[in-house]
Amino acid sequence: MSDNTHKDNEFYALADAFINLANEKCRNADPGKISATILYAAARFNTFIVATGAKSAEDFAASREKSFDFFIGEYRKMLVEHFADYEEHFDRYMKS
Repeated sequence: MSDNTHKDNEFYALADAFINLANEKCRNADPGKISATILYAAARFNTFIVATGAKSAEDFAASREKSFDFFIGEYRKMLVEHFADYEEHFDRYMKS
């Protein structure tokens, strides 16, 4: 696991690539389903990342609460940041 120190140009380019794919998929699917799918994929991938760093099943299980706290905390910080940005620029972002 990492923290915000990995937010560099590559980080934002990767995020944009996922967002562009989500926007493309929204053309033929419900945006709510796309949102839920992204959350599911993130949970699945993050669990895999934690598992790859574990030395054993017991080590993996012992990391549960620390991992949950980290990922939920990071998601909350990012969500708060983006809500604040949209509150400030809502009219510009939501222009038809």
